Amino acid sequence: MIIVMESGASDGHVRTVVDKIQKAGLNTHVSVGVARTVIGVVGDDRTKEMLRESLEVSPGVERVVAILQPFKLVSREFIPRDTIVSVGSSAVGGSRVAIMAGPCSVEGRDQILATAEAVKAAGGTILRGGAFKPRTSPYSFQGLEEEGLRLLAEARARTGLPVVTEAMDAAQLELVARYADMIQIGARNMQNYPLLREAGRAKLPVLLKRGMSATLEELLLAAEYILNEGTYQVVLCERGIRGFNGHTRFTLDLSAVPVLKRLTHLPVIVDPSQATGKWRYVAPMARAALAAGADGLIVEVHPDPANALSDGPQSLNLENFASLMTSLRPIAAAIGREV
Repeated sequence: MIIVMESGASDGHVRTVVDKIQKAGLNTHVSVGVARTVIGVVGDDRTKEMLRESLEVSPGVERVVAILQPFKLVSREFIPRDTIVSVGSSAVGGSRVAIMAGPCSVEGRDQILATAEAVKAAGGTILRGGAFKPRTSPYSFQGLEEEGLRLLAEARARTGLPVVTEAMDAAQLELVARYADMIQIGARNMQNYPLLREAGRAKLPVLLKRGMSATLEELLLAAEYILNEGTYQVVLCERGIRGFNGHTRFTLDLSAVPVLKRLTHLPVIVDPSQATGKWRYVAPMARAALAAGADGLIVEVHPDPANALSDGPQSLNLENFASLMTSLRPIAAAIGREV
């Protein structure tokens, strides 16, 4: 449930309401808007109902509203305005489309610096790169680990691009938080609830990818774990779900973009690289994602995809990435955005 305070309600009124809720054993999440303050209440539904009448007559309270969805803090009922997520010097949400680009895996200094400079030159806004790689086979390249994080930090210093990279457990998350600007939770860990809680406590923005067999409700509930720890800077990512199409790695669910934009205030981006698994399909699906209303893209880019240590077949080379960026600009302009 949410408590909508009257326009002009004092800090004392807000504090009184928060104290009343917390004394009942419930948790509060306060969202301060331009016109009024909204207080989200999380906890036992029976306790909330018993408290409701008292809250409705509290000074400064305009109304008390039940949130019927199982997800509360990520819902538009709690925060009706779009959330803009700050990532270093960049942002996801708002009028400018965020472009996260870089290699699947950081393989070495020359590779990541060349890619970062090309991404920056083409108009990319955030550098992506894997230091820890979840691979299907235990014999595949697993990433450079902390050395990869150091190289990403060097690339950020060279180009000014903020860095997003994945963490798969609490120990990795601590390292990632030390070097990166944004924590990525991959599809395989979308329902790793202890990791989601730790990510929420790290107080960095989080990129949360949809699991390959997850419903949109399950994705939003996963995000709820992060927000419930106090981190509201979360970006959702549609990256394809399992289907019956053997021509691409996954089925890219572009309908998820407008549906999520209706249900939640969090920004939504699309990963056409993981979804298609083939570089020649990345640009068409990236353009379609932008037209569908995505707030950004995350794209795999490599100087030499044929010799990449991971995900080469789905990686754009530097020239193809620059061409993609050029093709996105008129689409963005047509829908009132910019790239």
